[in-house]
Amino acid sequence: MIDMSFDLFDLSGRVAVVMGGTSGIGRALAVGLAQAGADVAASGRRELLVNEVADEIEGLGRRSLRAMVDASSRKSVDALRDRVIEELGRVDILLNAAGHTFRKPTRDVSEAEWGRLMDVNVTGMLRACQSFYEPLARSGRGRVINIASLTSYVGFFEVTAYATSKAAVLGMTRNLAVEWARQNINVNAIAPGVFRTELNAALLDGTDRGRELLMRTPMKRFGKTQELVGAAVLLASDAANFITGQCIAVDGGFLASGVNS
Repeated sequence: MIDMSFDLFDLSGRVAVVMGGTSGIGRALAVGLAQAGADVAASGRRELLVNEVADEIEGLGRRSLRAMVDASSRKSVDALRDRVIEELGRVDILLNAAGHTFRKPTRDVSEAEWGRLMDVNVTGMLRACQSFYEPLARSGRGRVINIASLTSYVGFFEVTAYATSKAAVLGMTRNLAVEWARQNINVNAIAPGVFRTELNAALLDGTDRGRELLMRTPMKRFGKTQELVGAAVLLASDAANFITGQCIAVDGGFLASGVNS
């Protein structure tokens, strides 16, 4: 029987690290985890944004820290881990939201462009998972939440590099879930639908692509980043004790859709 004498979704006393947590989806989720009670270290490369998010988290009465991190550098990621443990005491939740995309005909994508994107979206996620593995295992209820994509499931025109990286994110999520279950680390993913952020605004605003995405989404609108917080809090909380290796689509019905009219 589940003990209902406490709030299953309360993250009080837990420490979360959000890679790519200073803008867009990552920032909304970093603040959302803090609102649910967690102390949160939101990392990024821009000092101004790092400070802004830390101020917002601390304004909620939670602890944070100010750390600029280069996800392409293992030394930088390891340094973040060491600071979090030193200043916040532990790591219970790792949320991987750092990402990069571009649109280009696949025949014209250079190996350098392909490699840079894979390094951020896939290898960067691997670096973070490896770096934070030990403290997550010590937590006894470690959580890894990876940001996947609709392109983890379906093809989008002229974003092959990004779609390939996000299919890899889904594969990594499932395999780490199997491998790390013995250490009581749950590994899951969230696949956002179409959420307008600075990362994709140029692809959506006033474009045929934006209009087609709206047409294919039964709810007929783009998502609001705050609408991803519920899934993140669920996967970070005791309510998800027996959930691992899964990906929750928060997409306004996009993946469920066949004919909309």
